[in-house]
Amino acid sequence: MPKSQVRKKKVYTPPTDARPTATAATRKPSPVWLPVTAVALIVAGIAWLVIYYLSEQAYPVMAWGYWNLAVGFGAMVGSLVLLSRWR
Repeated sequence: MPKSQVRKKKVYTPPTDARPTATAATRKPSPVWLPVTAVALIVAGIAWLVIYYLSEQAYPVMAWGYWNLAVGFGAMVGSLVLLSRWR
């Protein structure tokens, strides 16, 4: 039975137009206030919701009713938006 021929593989060279640019590799780090603000928003949102539930919907703002939930969860979503921009 004849032997199969061994093929030489070509060396891969990436296309020149697909190489990353130098500006993408030199991003600035995030400012210090960004993670601090994000953590503060998480803590404030959780505290708002805990106070709302423990006070039997009387605090933080009784006139808002269930909108207190939107404030608490909105603060936590805001922190997620900030953390998505953290480098």
